[in-house]
Amino acid sequence: MGQLRDKMQQDLKLRGYKSATARKYLGHVHKFVAHFMRCPTTMGQDQLRTFLLHLMDEEHASPSTVANHVAALRFLYSVTLGRPEVAVQIPYPKVPHTLPDILSSEEVMALLDALGSVKYRAVVTTMYAAGLRISEACSLKPGDIDSQRMLIHVRLGKRGRDRFVMLSQKLLELLRVYWTMARPPGIYLFMGVTKRGHVGPEAVRHALREAARRVGLHKRVTPHVLRHSFATHLLEDGADLRTIQVLLGHGSIRSTARYTHVSERHIRATPSPLDRAPRR
Repeated sequence: MGQLRDKMQQDLKLRGYKSATARKYLGHVHKFVAHFMRCPTTMGQDQLRTFLLHLMDEEHASPSTVANHVAALRFLYSVTLGRPEVAVQIPYPKVPHTLPDILSSEEVMALLDALGSVKYRAVVTTMYAAGLRISEACSLKPGDIDSQRMLIHVRLGKRGRDRFVMLSQKLLELLRVYWTMARPPGIYLFMGVTKRGHVGPEAVRHALREAARRVGLHKRVTPHVLRHSFATHLLEDGADLRTIQVLLGHGSIRSTARYTHVSERHIRATPSPLDRAPRR
């Protein structure tokens, strides 16, 4: 794509898209171009529809994957090419709202214990203890850990928002052990071999998968499952939804409200109207 790719990359950056999202969008557009072997400027709505149907029918892509391609192609035509009329009528597929997988507290502890490397144990524990996204945990800097106020400063989270989350005493003790052993060079708390110098998200995912295998967990285990578990455990311990929303960095309370559907303790504690009905 050459110059067009460069322009789209600049447009994404100017609008504050995170680098991971920008790479994904550019990859989706490259796939669209490669499918037809034509420049996007010579294509229109017919090619967009044909390509998306190919993803669904031939590649059996999930609705969320197709929706992500739609978002990338809409950005290409609406912003970079200045032709919003091409993509505006391309619908987003209906994405089913499934309940997130949740680990019990015991399963989380077993998973953390199974992480052999102190660095990966520190990263994963940070994700669970503070409800961080994997990208947020990987890019933490030593100065973000405020042991005086017992807070973690999460910088430039989703949608470019900063926030503060709690710093667990147990997490602080683990981070001090990690710091003493690793003495990480550079500006990041968790060093790694990425271009920016911090540990890579994929390396953390791999360590997490290996720990789950060693423990014998049959549930789906991902960094986001730990975040879901964090929110659900807070709710079960009595935290209100507004507090959980702030801690997670959700822009809308509707995103946080989904955890009311997966808290088993709340479900069990809610009486059925049958039990309140008068006996006959």
